[in-house]
Amino acid sequence: MKKIDITTWKRKKHFEFFSQFEEPYFGITWQVDMTLAKQRAKEQGISLFVYYLHKSLEAAMAIENFRYRIRPNGEVVLLETISASATLMRDNETFGFSYIPYDTDMTVFTKSVEREVERVKESDELFPPINTDDVMHCSAIPWMDFTAITHSRLFKAKDSVPKISYGQITQKEPGVYTMPVALYVHHGLIDGLHLSRYKIKFQELLDGKE
Repeated sequence: MKKIDITTWKRKKHFEFFSQFEEPYFGITWQVDMTLAKQRAKEQGISLFVYYLHKSLEAAMAIENFRYRIRPNGEVVLLETISASATLMRDNETFGFSYIPYDTDMTVFTKSVEREVERVKESDELFPPINTDDVMHCSAIPWMDFTAITHSRLFKAKDSVPKISYGQITQKEPGVYTMPVALYVHHGLIDGLHLSRYKIKFQELLDGKE
């Protein structure tokens, strides 16, 4: 982790401007092509959820702005790694938040997901034992092919964690599958340019272009 010197930071004015807002977040929703991702997940013998969750973290780490976080004292830091705080369902139709550490090894990452799925299912706790900001907030809504989404926000909490939602995977035409993705980010840290780069990188990784 690296502390950013805001006084010399090229984003100083943007950061100070948007940090004044009650709602500094903005977002975009788009459709990702899941056709090759479905094939690759099947070939690797892993769930499609695990596959696209892993690739969404990889894409975020490839773009520096997604690794910025604002700490409670107002400092900005640059993280080395981003893990996942994903919502996981229980059999009683409630959910719990999780902490899934990122790993370049898909097998290791898959085991982490499986452990968190079991922990959440066996618990009625809302939050995981590890609850930090070195994550992306991730939520899957596999029942809806949505075109937009909003998030519950506690404005008095100075949040800066990117939030990504994945929707229902549908077959738009024979052999072509798509999934809506909504991404919300803090405008003091991330601009439309960086969202566009994320969109491209995420698709490349889903398609297997490392």
